[in-house]
Amino acid sequence: MIEPGATTGCGKLPHLSAHQAAEFAWSAFDVPPVPCLPRRSPAEFEIARALLGVAGVALGQYGTFTVDADRLDPGATVDTDIDGQQFTGFRTYLELAAAHDPGRPVLWTFAGPVSVGLALIRAGAEPTLAFAVAHAAVCQHLRALVGAVDSALPGVPQIVMLSEPFAGDLGGREFPLAPDESVDLVSSAMAVVAPAANVGVCGDADIDLSLLLASGPELIVIPASKRVVPLAGQLDRYLANGGWIAWGAVSTGGPIGVTSTRSWLQLQEVWGELSARGCSPELLRDRCLLAPDGDLVHHNPVIAERICRTVRDMSTKLRMLAASQR
Repeated sequence: MIEPGATTGCGKLPHLSAHQAAEFAWSAFDVPPVPCLPRRSPAEFEIARALLGVAGVALGQYGTFTVDADRLDPGATVDTDIDGQQFTGFRTYLELAAAHDPGRPVLWTFAGPVSVGLALIRAGAEPTLAFAVAHAAVCQHLRALVGAVDSALPGVPQIVMLSEPFAGDLGGREFPLAPDESVDLVSSAMAVVAPAANVGVCGDADIDLSLLLASGPELIVIPASKRVVPLAGQLDRYLANGGWIAWGAVSTGGPIGVTSTRSWLQLQEVWGELSARGCSPELLRDRCLLAPDGDLVHHNPVIAERICRTVRDMSTKLRMLAASQR
C-alpha cells in the first residue's frame, strides 16, 4: 500500500559504489527505486541495458553499440544476463534487500520500446525492423527482471516504469511511427508485466502527455509545471480511473535550493490552476507521489541527498495538509 505523498525517484543515481547506492535508495525514498549507475559504468545506460543480448547488436565501451542490420531478428531469444555489468546496481540491490524492510514496494525503470527502436534506427536499422526488435528485446528483459525481483523478494509489490527518453517528438510529422502505433508499442510492453506488477511510464520533458496517458499506465511521472495545466480534464479522468501521478516536484537543474518553500509553492500553484480547470483537488492530493524533477545522476551524492531531503520535506507538508483538510 502506497500512502499519498510518498517519495520516490527514477533510480539513476550518481554513486560509484553499488552498495552505497542501494543504501541511499532505501534511506532517501519511501518507495525505493532500484539503482541504475551509469557513472559507475556506462554499461548501465538504459539503452545499452535494453540491447544486451540482442542478435546483431555489439555493445562497446561507454554505453556505445554497433548494429549489423542483417543479423537483427525480432524472433531471436534475448538473454538477460543479470550477472553482467549492465545490472550491477540492480543485482546488488536485490542481494542486500533482505536486510531491509522487505514489505515496501520496489520501483524499477527500464527503457521503453519506442526509445530503443529509435536508437536502433539511428544506428542504421530500417524502422519497421528496428521497432520489432526493440519491442521483442524489451518484453523479454522485462519478463526476466520481474522474475528476478520476485525470486529475491517474493510477494513484494513491484512498480515497473517504462522510460521513453527519446520520444519527445512522438506526435511530430517526421516521427517514424504513427501516434497510435507508438501507443500500441508501449501498451503491449506494459501488458507483458501487468499481471505481476503495477506499470507506469515516464518520458522526457517535451513528450506528448496525452499519448502517455493513452498507453494505459497506472503511474505517470510529470513535472510540477504549468505546462500540464491545459491537460486538466485528461488528468482528472486519469486520476478518477485509478491512476497515480508522481510529480517531479523539486528541480534537479540550476541552483539547488536549501529549503522546500519554493518547490512547495510551485506545486500548490500548479494544483490550484488544475483545480480551477476542473481537476479534483482531492484526487490530486490523494493519488500523488513526490519525486525529484529529473535525474540525480548529474550531481554528487551530497547534492542528491539535499534534493531528496527537500522532497521529503514536501511530503511532510502534503501529509499535514491532507490531515487538516480531512
